[in-house]
Amino acid sequence: MATLANYPDYSLYANAFGFLRQPLVFNPQGCDADVVITGVPFDMATTGRSGARMGPGAIRQASTNLAWESKKWPWDFSLTKEIKIADCGDLVFDCGDARNMSERLEAHATSLLAEGKTLLTFGGDHFVTLPLLRAHAKQFGEMALVHFDAHTDTYDQGSEFDHGTMFYTAPKEGLINPHASIQIGIRTEHSDELGFQVVDAATANDWSVEQIVEAIKTRVGDRPVYLTFDIDCLDPAYAPGTGTPVCGGLSTDKILKVIRSLQGINLIGMDVVEVAPAYDHADLTSLAAATIATDLLYVWAANRKAK
Repeated sequence: MATLANYPDYSLYANAFGFLRQPLVFNPQGCDADVVITGVPFDMATTGRSGARMGPGAIRQASTNLAWESKKWPWDFSLTKEIKIADCGDLVFDCGDARNMSERLEAHATSLLAEGKTLLTFGGDHFVTLPLLRAHAKQFGEMALVHFDAHTDTYDQGSEFDHGTMFYTAPKEGLINPHASIQIGIRTEHSDELGFQVVDAATANDWSVEQIVEAIKTRVGDRPVYLTFDIDCLDPAYAPGTGTPVCGGLSTDKILKVIRSLQGINLIGMDVVEVAPAYDHADLTSLAAATIATDLLYVWAANRKAK
């Protein structure tokens, strides 16, 4: 499969289409990629500021700033030499039809997971995680959820298509086990009735990286883990480009240290959501999302290397 190394005469922003300049494979079924990246330009479920439909393209563009390092600091191996990555572009769905998007995303993910691919998905608003969980549960059964966010998204008063209700619905459908799941960075009203462990932002900011990582690993054990990262987990100082920013969040530095320390968890799927680039004057949010996504890929690759 083609990688950046095959194209020595490149400039930073020229022809930068796939994430980390990885090949675009619009029909990924049957390709030899280990990880398939999909964008979901959808924000019809948002309750705050719209614009997350522009997130996938912005994350890809920001990733050009990361692609030039053969070994991204502080990792000691080359990601693209260790695993094969394909970017299949954006999910196509009927404009204005949330149900059609949900059904198509679930079918898309189901077919790739059945081939043994691992998925990294870019939102779009956070609702996109629910059809992804439905697809992953068919392959892996009930999962543990590691959820970075300012909101628990366990609210029961929303509509069927609402980016604040996915983790109220998912346990009821048997997709995730809330008693083996953890939510980090929460700093809005929430209830503990469903059984999620909540590490609120004030606690997470006071805790060390090691304490946060220990809490995550203890909670999920060896269960299959789906990791979802809502960019508003970060403080608006680090990620202003999102629909529902909340002050008092975590720093990019701390989050990256936590993610890099998650080697060893049974990571089977991941997404980065809620990047709304129009509210960001300097691509800070898109760059943070691209960096988080890249480190998630390194964690997945490191896990495979360790087997």
